[in-house]
Amino acid sequence: MSIPRLYTDQPLEAGRELPASPAQAHYLGGVLRRAAGDAVLLFNGRDGEWAARIAALRRDRAVLVPERQTRPQAPEPELRLLLAALKRDAMGWAAEKATELGATLIQPVLTRRSVADRVNAARLAAIAREAAEQSERLAVPRLAEAQPLHAVLDAWDGAPLLVGAERRGAPPIAAAAQRLRPPLAWLVGPEGGFERAELDDLLRRPFVSPVALGPRILRAETAAVAGLAVLQALAGDWATP
Repeated sequence: MSIPRLYTDQPLEAGRELPASPAQAHYLGGVLRRAAGDAVLLFNGRDGEWAARIAALRRDRAVLVPERQTRPQAPEPELRLLLAALKRDAMGWAAEKATELGATLIQPVLTRRSVADRVNAARLAAIAREAAEQSERLAVPRLAEAQPLHAVLDAWDGAPLLVGAERRGAPPIAAAAQRLRPPLAWLVGPEGGFERAELDDLLRRPFVSPVALGPRILRAETAAVAGLAVLQALAGDWATP
């Protein structure tokens, strides 16, 4: 029987009792049929992973007690995903897979051809937490509120930003990623592509580099995952033995 992993925003210290959320308590008792005394694993993105036990469990209430650290916290390469707002299911799927691939920030952006005009950041954050729990990741990416693309670019800190621009004769993403090191970011536009003015504005920014993902036209959520995988393999922790 596998040991469930749960994310908490509380500090992890041996013997310090922690309240589980109502959803976590229901998951442990109602779904997994765990009971007081059973083992769990806890992480908070700061203190590594801890072996813990369920001290009390009743309906939507649970108390967890960390006992010992099983894995120390390790730094993650800073890989950011900027993704034009998609429909609900596609956006959730992209957030889940981006978390599994190690994205440290997921920033929804609003473009002129975005298929959605709003994003439920709280829902995406919950999806990311669950994906981190299941993938044995020690941190959860930050889910930013959706903003217009130009606002995100105007506030950018200068980290290299690769943008999918297949129709501009751009070089392959792998060629660009080989010479970069984190922090770096990957921007995927809407299903209909960026409008010309948006792409022109992007390419005027000194930190932006256009890249291509090959000869096929990909759905936005597929492009998000494909690009992150390339960056992780060439510049992220996949490149570390």
